[in-house]
Amino acid sequence: MTLANSSLPAEPAASSTLTRRDARTLMLAALGGALEFYDFVVFVFLAKVLGALFFPAGTAPWLATLQSYGIFAAGYLARPIGGIVMAHFGDKDGRKKMFTLSVFLMALPTLCIGLLPTYAQLQSNGWPGLLAPLLLLLLRVVQGIAIGGEVPGAWVFVAEHAPRGRIGFACASLTSGLTAGILLGSLLTTAINQHYTPAEIASYGWRIPFWLGGVFGFMAVWLRRWLSETPVFAAIRARKQLTQSLPLSAVLQGHMKGVLLSVLVTWMLTAAIVVVILMVPTMVQNKPFGMATAEAFEGGSLASFFLCFGCIGGGLLVDRIGHGRALLFGSLALLATTVALFWDLHAGGAHFLPLYSLAGLAVGVVGVVPAVMVAAFPAAIRFSGVSFSYNVAYAVFGSLTPYLIGLTVPKFGAMAPAIYVGITAVITVIIGARLRSQPLEVGAA
Repeated sequence: MTLANSSLPAEPAASSTLTRRDARTLMLAALGGALEFYDFVVFVFLAKVLGALFFPAGTAPWLATLQSYGIFAAGYLARPIGGIVMAHFGDKDGRKKMFTLSVFLMALPTLCIGLLPTYAQLQSNGWPGLLAPLLLLLLRVVQGIAIGGEVPGAWVFVAEHAPRGRIGFACASLTSGLTAGILLGSLLTTAINQHYTPAEIASYGWRIPFWLGGVFGFMAVWLRRWLSETPVFAAIRARKQLTQSLPLSAVLQGHMKGVLLSVLVTWMLTAAIVVVILMVPTMVQNKPFGMATAEAFEGGSLASFFLCFGCIGGGLLVDRIGHGRALLFGSLALLATTVALFWDLHAGGAHFLPLYSLAGLAVGVVGVVPAVMVAAFPAAIRFSGVSFSYNVAYAVFGSLTPYLIGLTVPKFGAMAPAIYVGITAVITVIIGARLRSQPLEVGAA
């Protein structure tokens, strides 16, 4: 069959009004996504303490933290595996099944991480201490497989449920839910750092976020049983318009332009989330910044809070002015606020909290990204197209970014992270300018 013009049938209604059923779908999808994303990212907020507990005593703190970031990065490297496999069955058998499986595969290893013995505990019981980081790495890989299917699957799921004129808002609402998971992780680690001593955190406090994450994840599995298959997939299946070949093969043979576009916008998303939101609270505690732990995590919580609203704002802009213009303006805001944040940190961080909050709001441009990607592929291979592009890009850039930032800050100074994020923002400004006159056609053939 020819896929080039098989975007979506007209099943999503032409009306731009969100029905009660649409609202329920968005709410359940976003809430489940928040719980799952919390499970995935809470690791990075605890990178410093995990580095100390899961590697040999006497390891330099900076090296232990870098090794911990390496295990964090392994989750990103595993994402394409889960993304490609789940997307294949999502394009063949339906979106909902994979949407539920991904959250189960996240909940189980998260709970298990909270039960792991540390390096010293294994040694004291006569076991090789090296098993501790290896087990942590294995569970992190399973988490990566799960999140590889979750994020692109969620975007496709809500986009195909949304009425025309609300696709940007639907995708951004889901993205806001995912970022709410980051906020939840940030708030919890902030509370733990405020209410427990460093010794108590090292003893048992670090386990609490993982125990809670496992419970949250199983709650998300239960919530998703109330969701229904997307009208778009149901329609193309009823019309026998499903691709007969391997969906990924069809993507690579006929839609490389969509792949390249999606990889580039994902690079910007990766830089914004990993550097500005996830790494800054840990980064600013080390040289050359030297900020207090409590203030660093307070800033992270504020940035994540404003990010949730920034995502919604980005989606509303998509529906109002188009995905190209929304990407262009959002990327310019990301560039300006990130430079301002790190310039202030370079000067001593006198305005850290308000500037970090503003940067978090600007990172909301990531709420525009899914609308760009779901429009880049036709329905029969949409899940595979979005998943392959997003996960390969995130695996490469998500795994390299912590190392690049960790290596460049000591050598090139406090502005190195801003320069990196700024390069990706300039690229998406150019992409936004090229897309500005193109309509967002996701719900019509």
